[in-house]
Amino acid sequence: MSKRTRTQGPVIRREGQVQPTTTDQRLLAGKGDAGWIHSDQWRILRIQAEFVEGFSTLAELGPAIGVFGSARTPKASPVWQAGVEIGRGLAHAGYSAITGGGPGIMEAVNKGAAQAGGVSVGLGIELPFEQSLNKHVTLGINFRYFFARKVMFLKYSQGFIVMPGGFGTFDELFEALTLVQTRKVTSFPIVLFGTEFWQPLLDWIRSSVLAGGYVSEVDLDLVMVTDNVDEAIRWVTGAGATGNGT
Repeated sequence: MSKRTRTQGPVIRREGQVQPTTTDQRLLAGKGDAGWIHSDQWRILRIQAEFVEGFSTLAELGPAIGVFGSARTPKASPVWQAGVEIGRGLAHAGYSAITGGGPGIMEAVNKGAAQAGGVSVGLGIELPFEQSLNKHVTLGINFRYFFARKVMFLKYSQGFIVMPGGFGTFDELFEALTLVQTRKVTSFPIVLFGTEFWQPLLDWIRSSVLAGGYVSEVDLDLVMVTDNVDEAIRWVTGAGATGNGT
């Protein structure tokens, strides 16, 4: 997609119609005059509409697994191919695959799920620098607000597979871990795929976070780490995953 194109929920803007900021940026801009008093209540209706659209679109999705990972992973990477295999394996296991709908690992997972005849879900987000939903998404929604999108991931996924990624992937991982740790969601398996990538983080959590008393020993059992696609799928679909019940 051209740099002069931006998707904002159901709206597509190109060239001179591209706005300089995203909807999230405008929502979170706390400075300025009191004009927000007369506008923020109308934003509530747009936010409500995103939740209604998400709930109505995904209500009959059935069992699904969320997969997170980098948008920057090249197709030549072994991790990208593993994403294809994970998407395919989830479809064969009877699960829909839910990703952020973008490029990289997200596209790989969507491709594998779609090629295997499964439901390939993409939950897109308005960003300043990218991106339409990838061509392998068979059921897609574009969101303006990150928090609405996150609710859809958590409500309609019965577990997560987290592949190598950057800040966005870390955000999604730790949010899920926090909800499991605080028992806001139950029976919610989380798999970290890629031992070489994730083990240093887990070692740091053990040596610094656990050692400092900031988490408990049992918290370290909230995730499993593997390099095996079949093991990841077995764990995330068969470790008592029953959804969050909300």
